[in-house]
Amino acid sequence: MEQEEDLTENQGLFEHHNFTVDKGQELLRVDKFLMDRISNTTRNKLQNAAADGHIKVNKKSVKSNYRVKPFDEVTVELPYPPTEIELIPEDIPLDILYEDDDVLVVNKQAGLVVHPGYGNFTGTLVNGLIFHFENLPKTDVPNRPGLVHRLDKNTTGIMVVAKTEHALTHLGKQFFDRNTERRYHALVWGDVKEENGTVEGNVGRSLKNRKVMDVFPEEDYGKHAVTHYKVLKRYGYVTLIECKLETGRTHQIRVHMKHVGHPLFNDDSYGGDRILKGTSFSKYKQFITNCFNLLPRQALHAKSLGFEHPKTGKWLQFESNLPEDMKAVLNKWEVYTANRTENH
Repeated sequence: MEQEEDLTENQGLFEHHNFTVDKGQELLRVDKFLMDRISNTTRNKLQNAAADGHIKVNKKSVKSNYRVKPFDEVTVELPYPPTEIELIPEDIPLDILYEDDDVLVVNKQAGLVVHPGYGNFTGTLVNGLIFHFENLPKTDVPNRPGLVHRLDKNTTGIMVVAKTEHALTHLGKQFFDRNTERRYHALVWGDVKEENGTVEGNVGRSLKNRKVMDVFPEEDYGKHAVTHYKVLKRYGYVTLIECKLETGRTHQIRVHMKHVGHPLFNDDSYGGDRILKGTSFSKYKQFITNCFNLLPRQALHAKSLGFEHPKTGKWLQFESNLPEDMKAVLNKWEVYTANRTENH
């Protein structure tokens, strides 16, 4: 079964191929051309590589339906399949909001990577889960027992974990079919114009920097992504918003909000870790520096999660409080905004 986009993201290791098209080659789709030349690959894998900008002809990214011609220089980067890592149980404290025989709901802290992978082999949520819980069901992707979705390392908030094979399948289908309800709170730069709105745009690996994502208007690049937002509180130079996810793409909220001109506060991957609104006079600059020190990560929290229980069919809804670092920064903005109003 196909899982949510978040769980199929590669950890950054690629195999590289280079070809020069023969002088007698007839016009041929580039994915078909590569299928004939790379062993142990699939049409779907090549089309995903094209969608992420990893197939290039004469150094320019092309769509999978591009037709190669004689003497074209074709390069492709294909992710290695994830490898099995020995999972080591570690006594990592878990903030458990709910548990029964089928599911586990946790409130993830900042700085905790969800699963082992390239660069993070220990110290992850999964290492903590297997310490506290035995026999979590294996997923199609190695090193991720019980997981049906994930959160970024520095995003806090609610996650559900499957404790049985049935729960894994049932929850995975809910995420894939978009039947869960996920709401996030985010502090973003700028005074968001509309009270509510929707950001829609394909999300895929950046063609310039594969560590981050980008928004692509064309359907052949990236994966369809939709984020609904509404304003919760305005602070002049920043705005607290709630985001409701319709899809679950990697970095979706972060890249979508940057796309519409409102990067997340202190998001170092998407340009939010510098002063984007307000003047740079020393007092304000010091205020922002103090906020960044209090919240040394992107201001994003998975506030609530709703899903159908895999055994009982009952709808479960969970809420979590904002973490202390986000609350502290919002309190500082409350005071700053009040003082500005008084002085004007």
